[in-house]
Amino acid sequence: MSVVKLRLAGPLQSWGSQSRFVRRGTEREPTKSGIIGMVAAARGLRRSDPLEDLLGLRLGVRIDQPGQRVPDFQTARRPRRDGSGEITWHALPLSRRYYLSDAVFLAVLEGDRALVEAVDAAVRAPHFPLYLGRRSCPPAGPVALGVADCDMAEALATQPWLASTRVQRSRRDRMVELATVCDVAPDDPRAESLRDMPVSFDPNRREYAWRSIVRDTVTIPNEHGVADSEPEHDPMTLLGG
Repeated sequence: MSVVKLRLAGPLQSWGSQSRFVRRGTEREPTKSGIIGMVAAARGLRRSDPLEDLLGLRLGVRIDQPGQRVPDFQTARRPRRDGSGEITWHALPLSRRYYLSDAVFLAVLEGDRALVEAVDAAVRAPHFPLYLGRRSCPPAGPVALGVADCDMAEALATQPWLASTRVQRSRRDRMVELATVCDVAPDDPRAESLRDMPVSFDPNRREYAWRSIVRDTVTIPNEHGVADSEPEHDPMTLLGG
């Protein structure tokens, strides 16, 4: 089994699983529907194209930098031409949308070597632009982190921490515990259900199925951490006699 690793980071991200009408929410971590949609766009698939090969990939997400959840209010107007040919503008309902600001995630897709290599190649040279959940959320920096011959759990536990240097230095521990969200079998006693498995992105018949996930943690090194035996710097000692 092999994996392809993706770095999902940007000023804003939005990963909705229950967006309805004028309220567009976001989960605290990337959704499978959002990541599969991004990969499908990278491979040049249209919204009406089948997704069967991608749906067989298992997904694991590590929350390297959770960011902040922020709201946004959006207004829009629609032009309408009256009988005289004059155009008037009509306001559409106010919508409330939520985003994750300054977040960083490690996403791992597990599957056959040929398929994950194809995903890696597509993300490096995408057919359509990549975005993090919504078109207004482009990624910051390269997304592809390469392919590895290991399973999803090993990849999540061994990939170096992707948080910014500022965040890593703010955590003085030499080892840090990071939350993970991974696909599991439906009969796993720890499983939660999320309606997040894309069956079709076709605008005329969008369809999502239930997905079983488990929330856990992994512990990884912090290269900017301070050893337990190393005393914290106290600048006031320089004033001593």
